[in-house]
Amino acid sequence: MKHTVSEITLKNGARGLLVHIPDASVMTFDINFRAGEYLVPQEKWEVPHLMEHVLLGANEMLPKARDFQAELEKNGAYSNASTGVYDITYEAECADFEWDRVLGLMLLAISKPLFLQEEFDAEFGNVQEEMAARSNNHFRRLSLEMRKSFGLIVKTDAERLQLMNNVRNDDVCEHYKRTHTTPNMRFVVSGNLTPKRQETIEKLFANVELPASGRRFALPKELPQTLKKPVYVPNDTVENLYFYIDTFMQRRMSDPETDALNLVNTMLTETLYSKILGAARERGLVYGMNSGLSQTRDASNWWFGAQVSDKNAAQLFTIIVDEIKKVLEGDISASEIEATKQYALGRFQRSAQTVGGTASGYSGRYFFDEVIEPYNHIPERIKAIHKDGIIEISRQLFADDVWGLGILGDCGKDFTDELRQSIAPLWQARS
Repeated sequence: MKHTVSEITLKNGARGLLVHIPDASVMTFDINFRAGEYLVPQEKWEVPHLMEHVLLGANEMLPKARDFQAELEKNGAYSNASTGVYDITYEAECADFEWDRVLGLMLLAISKPLFLQEEFDAEFGNVQEEMAARSNNHFRRLSLEMRKSFGLIVKTDAERLQLMNNVRNDDVCEHYKRTHTTPNMRFVVSGNLTPKRQETIEKLFANVELPASGRRFALPKELPQTLKKPVYVPNDTVENLYFYIDTFMQRRMSDPETDALNLVNTMLTETLYSKILGAARERGLVYGMNSGLSQTRDASNWWFGAQVSDKNAAQLFTIIVDEIKKVLEGDISASEIEATKQYALGRFQRSAQTVGGTASGYSGRYFFDEVIEPYNHIPERIKAIHKDGIIEISRQLFADDVWGLGILGDCGKDFTDELRQSIAPLWQARS
């Protein structure tokens, strides 16, 4: 969607982006605080998550959580919140005609929560149910086990369930007071933001009743270490094995490097005709496969994952190794690069069709490191990707020799070791 973006910095320390999308019929709000699990003692890990659940509840105007939700949603508006290792983000989407009412309610909930003991007790049970449900997600469980083994900041769902009993409502209140300050607040508001509306939005955030003392907490230092042996999570209830392959580079990627790696990632797994997934499906080896990249403050990660039957796993791993080797050796044709660019351009256009999609193009990066993603320049950035850049960043992701394999299933440790040995040459040749 055609849009313009501007940043505002308020006297109270809050900062945010206003994404103006002319004639938009909805408006979205994303309000972020650096308030995740890394900021609490290990034994109190679940404090941020419980706080997120209780905060959008009873407040000074609406004395019960159900009252707040009924008032906010009465015209079809939507609200939610999410907690991660680094941040808590509150979000809402509403019809254009009631944007000021909904934003006012969200800011009221964030600034004037009551943290009632009865609501804490209820949400404690709801969080237990949520964590138990999450533990049934095999990919999630394997991912958490691997991140823990790499030395990244994480707890498994089983650990989190055990640690919940250490959390009291007073802990939630204390964490709220420490983290919910205006200098620690970042926001992205998207929609038809006329000058008058922008002025109103600025006043609402400037006058939010939160402490103006405090700071935006720094991201933690995380440097992953090579896994000397694979992570094996036995589970005899699944027929297929689940796997992740991770490789890390001990620095953050630049934007051109990220663009190049995103492109080759698409080329390898993101379509049914891609070089890894397409070849595997032609041979009937796997139904689907995913891969992607992520970054911490100090490192960059490229990962591959799928579920596959034991009998097909070795063949799939051979395809993975062969296709990655081709990239590392520069065996990529100009036509393959151009075809992938066209796909990436079309995908970008689809992602920007909605107000929420456009907003998310800014919020992730802005909340992470306060960089305003040059979203309108992404087509030019895609077009600028070249073969040498793809090869160089791909090689660097293997050159640091920080990697690991994780398997969840019933295939046994010996088979897991065999699969690890089959992919090890990707790093051994470059370490």
